[in-house]
Amino acid sequence: MFLAVAGLMAITAQNAVAQDQQTEGNATEQVAPAPAPEEAAPAADQNIFNQKSDKPLYQQIKTKFIEGGPAFMVWVVLCLILGLAIAIERLIYLFSSTTDTKKLLTKVEDALNEGGIEKAKEVCRDTKGPVASIFYQGLLHSDEGVEAVEKNITAYGGVQMGQLESGLSWIALFIALAPMLGFLGTVVGMVSAFDAIEAAGDISPTVVAGGIKVALITTIAGLIVAIILQIFYNIIVAKIDSLVNSMEDASINFVDLITKNNKK
Repeated sequence: MFLAVAGLMAITAQNAVAQDQQTEGNATEQVAPAPAPEEAAPAADQNIFNQKSDKPLYQQIKTKFIEGGPAFMVWVVLCLILGLAIAIERLIYLFSSTTDTKKLLTKVEDALNEGGIEKAKEVCRDTKGPVASIFYQGLLHSDEGVEAVEKNITAYGGVQMGQLESGLSWIALFIALAPMLGFLGTVVGMVSAFDAIEAAGDISPTVVAGGIKVALITTIAGLIVAIILQIFYNIIVAKIDSLVNSMEDASINFVDLITKNNKK
């Protein structure tokens, strides 16, 4: 009896081993060779948003403007237009206000030696720029003494500096406002995306793609506008600093000139 049971167990084990070997052989036969890696596709022409397009650049920008939502993009573009208009006007004014101070001082000195104060006033009236205006104010009070000249030059220099800095606050406002409007569009776009998820009951990419696209486009537009205006702002500030330094240096030399003239 024991031998019969042992023999039955041995036969069962042999059948199990044979079945396992057959299964492994079938699995080996079913394994397909790994496909050869495909060659990388050539890079396609891309536009500013890394999308393949044969459209001109201005048409691509127009398309993105519409996709970003006119309700926000119009205000961002308006910030760019107004900011650029003020910046260009300031640059024209500042460059037209630039004066060769050394040449002007030489003319004023020659006029004082040839025709006195009235001749020097005429030279200043015929010369454009804040430096000539400061000199003229100083000449108006030259008969009151050097201290009065210095006081009036300092006071009128502050007025001229205020005129040079006119409009900078508006440019700074547009620099801050443009990205804020872009971020506002971002928040609205994300809210729209979550509303679409709630309505569809699904988080598939096609449901949220529209809202996220609006969010990203408005943010990009706001940042681009802020960057452009910031560059113009820094150029204007640098030009103002140059003019102010020139005015201060010329004013010191002018006071020395008046002092020498009064001692004659």
